[in-house]
Amino acid sequence: MNKEMTNNLKHYKKLAKLFQYPDDEYPLHVRVVESLLSLLYPETLNTFKEFADFVYSATRETLEEIFARTFDVQAITTLDIGYVLFGDDYKRGELLVNLNREHKEADNDCGNELADNLSNLLELLPKMKNDDLRKELIQKILMPALNKIINEFNVESIKLKNKVYKKQFKTIIDQSEDYGTIYRKSLLVVYKIIEKDFGYVKPQQDDNKNSFTDSITSEIKIDKQK
Repeated sequence: MNKEMTNNLKHYKKLAKLFQYPDDEYPLHVRVVESLLSLLYPETLNTFKEFADFVYSATRETLEEIFARTFDVQAITTLDIGYVLFGDDYKRGELLVNLNREHKEADNDCGNELADNLSNLLELLPKMKNDDLRKELIQKILMPALNKIINEFNVESIKLKNKVYKKQFKTIIDQSEDYGTIYRKSLLVVYKIIEKDFGYVKPQQDDNKNSFTDSITSEIKIDKQK
């Protein structure tokens, strides 16, 4: 393993905390990240500030609710990047097998989340023993998935999901105009950091058209046919 590279990636463990279920120490984790950005990535501070200010002023209950609305319950998107890229296709199963092996080799504890959860992958990056595999994970999996996750916060995508949810479940979770999409800010910051750290260049052509919205719509159609 490139020791210098590993030392330069230790901040990814701090970034991973942003996408874990909020606990009493969550605001502290956000402050740590804000200090990190001020020191190493000042160009991202303006984007992160709105997210940070919201966290500092919110109760834990509110943070938990926003997290669930965003990623868990009738969600805007999901943090399981394999699902974002492949839905329930067999390719996700193959990805999980490979990632489980990498987590095990790196002695990275995935906790209660799956191997392709964003927080687990961010913690994995500095622990990976093979630089080439790390770059491949970033270029072919992590960054394309982050791009899709961020795009799920656009107005049209949210409207479509709400329509699907309402039709299937006879209910809809209202998204606050102020904070319903607040996690987009932190996701954008992480995208920019990885882009800078690894010199990532987004491909002009994205052959994988699958999205979280498409997966949700397909699942509900299949469920109605049973």
